[in-house]
Amino acid sequence: MTIAVFNGPNLALLGRREPAIYGTVTLVSIQQALETRAAALGVTLTCFQSDVEGELVTAIGRTLGAADGLIINPAAYTHTSIALFDAL
Repeated sequence: MTIAVFNGPNLALLGRREPAIYGTVTLVSIQQALETRAAALGVTLTCFQSDVEGELVTAIGRTLGAADGLIINPAAYTHTSIALFDAL
């Protein structure tokens, strides 16, 4: 089983941007923890992060037939992106 994990804008800054508000855990450490858990379950993860809405839309389209599932944290695009909503 393959799961695609997508993260939206500014999440690459986790752990560095305003750590008093957003914490000190980085996106890399979150992805490493996910990969460790996935490996224990026999699952392959593909992780992708972009600040660009169109790149996320393209990545979603590429998962069709290439992944069994998708997890997305669209960050700021959660409330504003009709394009991501439509792609999903």
